[in-house]
Amino acid sequence: MENILVQPVFQMCLLLFVALAGYLVASRINQSAVIGLILVGILVGPSVLGLVTYTDFVSGLASLGAVILLFVIGLEFKVKDILELRNGVIAAVGVIIPWIGGYGLSVAFGLGTASSIFIGTALTATSIAITANVLREMGKLKTAAAKAIIGAAVIDDVLSLIALSLSTGVVEGGISPQSIGLVIVKAVLFIVLAGAFGLFVVSRYIERLDRSAFVKRYPEFLFIFAMMMAFFYAMMAELTGLSAIVGAFIAGVSFEGVRLVHGRDIKEGAEYLQIIFASIFFVSLGILADLRQLTPGIVIFLTALIVVAIISKLVGCGIPAKLMGMSTKDSLIIGFGMAPRGEVAMIVALIGLQQAIIDQGIYVSLVLMSLVTTIITPLIYRNWLFRKEHAVSHVGMA
Repeated sequence: MENILVQPVFQMCLLLFVALAGYLVASRINQSAVIGLILVGILVGPSVLGLVTYTDFVSGLASLGAVILLFVIGLEFKVKDILELRNGVIAAVGVIIPWIGGYGLSVAFGLGTASSIFIGTALTATSIAITANVLREMGKLKTAAAKAIIGAAVIDDVLSLIALSLSTGVVEGGISPQSIGLVIVKAVLFIVLAGAFGLFVVSRYIERLDRSAFVKRYPEFLFIFAMMMAFFYAMMAELTGLSAIVGAFIAGVSFEGVRLVHGRDIKEGAEYLQIIFASIFFVSLGILADLRQLTPGIVIFLTALIVVAIISKLVGCGIPAKLMGMSTKDSLIIGFGMAPRGEVAMIVALIGLQQAIIDQGIYVSLVLMSLVTTIITPLIYRNWLFRKEHAVSHVGMA
């Protein structure tokens, strides 16, 4: 019996059962599926029932889910939607303000310089997987605010990588202008070259191959090829030092304009994969948070950290958006949309823990901060910023 419980088939069955429960919970509380999936993840994880732990198998499936999700979202965007000066300004200020806020808060609580630097770095991150999925659920992915969020978040990931490199260098005493320059050059070159290769080489090759007799006979071939490229881009992004989800997103953007006649629709096929694996990804975020590690002292620090995390992104991203001509509502949508730290901050926290820069208590605080900021954005979107549209859609469905 014990052997069955550790088998991948049983683990997969259990995770999908939990995901279904997440949808039922979301329906009951009238919230985004993301909220339900994360809450059920907390319930079945170490925090409450302890039925599922964050094993390598769960971690692997969650990583696949994040990659597939961002690939699907990338298929909704054109390159021109991403490369705007406004997005760069929002991203830059949205990294600087949270870093200052996180560092200042940590110093105020008496933490050491190394820990404070790493906490500031964790607060610079933005997880576009969460916000983009919620916007997609609500049919808002084509709005100006959504395009600004996605574009700024991609640039934000590059800047956060630079911040992480700087932080690690300062802590280890090995920082230099050359190392900073190398990080920036590698990140920019990857985004530019990978995007251009996808747009002008891979996409055209797919369309040319679509007209061949081979694809007429095996129409699923092009879908498999496209998914292979998505994971290849994700792998190359990680080798460059960027997040894998950025590589997957760039692949999706590159293939947005592909139109097939004989091959299976890439977007439709990827969406079916996304339904399965992205659900596991969101459940895993709840499993990862172990509430048993909390102590009264950590709870106070965690509360302050959450407040700083939200306000710093709201100020750092919302105000630049407003100053660059966006409406107050769109600026708030952008500010709150950039607030989720998700798996990005969790990865930064894990690096800090592994290098003994932060202790277990601070690690748990960063994980829970990531979780809470992930949950807050869908709540604010549905119950405030998009409340009227959400109410109208439900009336229409009724």
